[in-house]
Amino acid sequence: MSTDGSTGSSAEEWAAVKPGDVLAVFDADKAVAVWTEAAERLWGYSSDQVLHSPAKGLLSPGAPEVARVFAGSPWSGRVRIRCCDGREASADLRVTPLDADGAGWLVWRPSVFGRPGFDQGAGDALFHHSPISLVIWDRELRCVWFNDSVHNQNIYTSEMELGGYVTDVIRAPHPEFLERAMERVFRDGVPLVGYELWPTGARVPDRYYHVALIRLDGADGRPLGVCSVAVPASIGQQGGRLRLLNEAKSRIGTDLDPLVTSQRLAETAVPNLADYVTIDLVQAVPLDKEPLRRLKSTGTSIPGFYRAAAASIHDDLRESLWARGTPVYVPPASPFTTVLKNRRSYFEPVLDTSPGTWLDNDPDRAQVIRQTGMHSLMIVPLQARGATLGIAVFVRSQNPVPFSRADLALAEELAARAALIIDNALRYTRERTTALAIQRALMPHHLSGGSTVEVATRYLPADTHAGVGGDWLDVIQLSDARVALVVGDVIGHGINAAVTMGRLRATTRALSKLELPPVELLRLTDELAVDIARDCSEGGTSTPSAFGATCLYGVYDPKSQRCTMSSAGHPPPAIVFPDGSVDFVEVPPGAPVGVGLGSFESTEVELPDSSVIALYSDGLIEMDHDIDRGLQRLRTALASPFSSLNNLCTSVVDTLAPDGPVDDDITLLLARTHPAADY
Repeated sequence: MSTDGSTGSSAEEWAAVKPGDVLAVFDADKAVAVWTEAAERLWGYSSDQVLHSPAKGLLSPGAPEVARVFAGSPWSGRVRIRCCDGREASADLRVTPLDADGAGWLVWRPSVFGRPGFDQGAGDALFHHSPISLVIWDRELRCVWFNDSVHNQNIYTSEMELGGYVTDVIRAPHPEFLERAMERVFRDGVPLVGYELWPTGARVPDRYYHVALIRLDGADGRPLGVCSVAVPASIGQQGGRLRLLNEAKSRIGTDLDPLVTSQRLAETAVPNLADYVTIDLVQAVPLDKEPLRRLKSTGTSIPGFYRAAAASIHDDLRESLWARGTPVYVPPASPFTTVLKNRRSYFEPVLDTSPGTWLDNDPDRAQVIRQTGMHSLMIVPLQARGATLGIAVFVRSQNPVPFSRADLALAEELAARAALIIDNALRYTRERTTALAIQRALMPHHLSGGSTVEVATRYLPADTHAGVGGDWLDVIQLSDARVALVVGDVIGHGINAAVTMGRLRATTRALSKLELPPVELLRLTDELAVDIARDCSEGGTSTPSAFGATCLYGVYDPKSQRCTMSSAGHPPPAIVFPDGSVDFVEVPPGAPVGVGLGSFESTEVELPDSSVIALYSDGLIEMDHDIDRGLQRLRTALASPFSSLNNLCTSVVDTLAPDGPVDDDITLLLARTHPAADY
């Protein structure tokens, strides 16, 4: 087509349209129906200013080309336009009728097409003869442009037209999944590559498509819509599998909760690989559940697994007979038990539901299979470090294409990756539960300062990958109504840290009964910790870090209203005075106990009646890895008005601790001095 006002065929015009060139769509009444960012830049009008207004107002009134623009046939040339600021400008435009009846016009600008050196045949091949279909959807997911290739792909309706909503023009069993994917791409801006789409009524494996979704952004960064690119499976099949593996790699393994990991595996495989996926483990992952061996069998089934995860193309999980965290019953002779025993995958691309199969002994499952149309099945063992953790079940129902051997290989790859993470999660869960049990058993269950001080405490164990730490606290009543206050933090996490905590707490409690000054008590604790470490190490060599811990030990004397404190590398205590002011006590920080240096100093601070002593572990002040900022936040929290010591304790932890998981144990001990009595 020339640019001197000559016309050409509608097919040629459509073949030449490039998505980035589209300016506007005029409806049958010659009003603006679609207005793009490119049109805003050319004319200066926003979409709110021109939508549904007469299109002729965009052209110079005296321009002779006005009549040609709406003549009903394709037109191309230079035209005078009227901009938002009132000035006139020249622009090269092309106008293409949407159909022969004048139902509307597409207005666009030529770009590379027609430029010297560009092969027009290449453009025609891409937009007219290519097996790749291109469709542009606006912000409301309505079609605003497509190339001719959509007519050669049976995933679109036979009468594809502009303005059609995505679920109305896509021919697939579940077009709402593509709708959700488009909404996510438009919202997040992250392209989706390799989405698999099966046309309604497809019967052979090569009659499906890989669809890529890409958000289209304007020059100002605002999203304009979504572009979908559909490629026949024979062209893009390998890329889709690699994309699924990459997605699994990024999603599976970011959490050490076995239930979360299992659920992410199931959700990754739906709907691109299967319509329904379950992950069933051979042990009770929720550790408070009843063990499988104590569950009773039914007349036809045994409790073989626990349901860890389930995902489906149906939001109501209509395929699932068992909820997550509950026992899964299977027939003694079934593919599920066979996979568990033989540790090899079970592959049934066309599920046999006729009489005489294993389903005869599983009537409930057979009924669900018939109701939901399940027709293809894969059962893959979850194996890691020589152990079988459970099974992953993949099913197709709405997707009419049977599973292939390539699908089985992909499922086994996904299961192998997930099994290793699940095994790590199970090991972590067991160790954390054991460490918590030890921690709770060795921590005091009831603390009292007698008539001398009122106490309130809080302890939050770490719940991230590092595991439970070795924080402890103690309140010990001494002679003459004196009270010892202790907070410590063992270096490290896990079971060893919890056991070390118990030993050090017992040591400080025993030494406190000797009425030792804080400096002397920490010195002896340091020596004993080194001895314990030497006894436990191989070859009798000392390994101080094995029993290293920070500790702050203080003794409050109500007669003198003074508190003497010594620190073994622990954060400074805070004092809340009766007037509401907060100060941190400058206690000389010695080395942690267990290092063997044994050099400590003490500080004495005077405390008026109703003062509050705050001892804590570093987990409370190192949320953002900035100790100074953490101390300032603690000062602000302690200075807040409070009705009771318990309320203040809760308020401080809620203010400083994050809503999500914590990386380190959090320990807080508050002690409020009572008015002096006669001693």
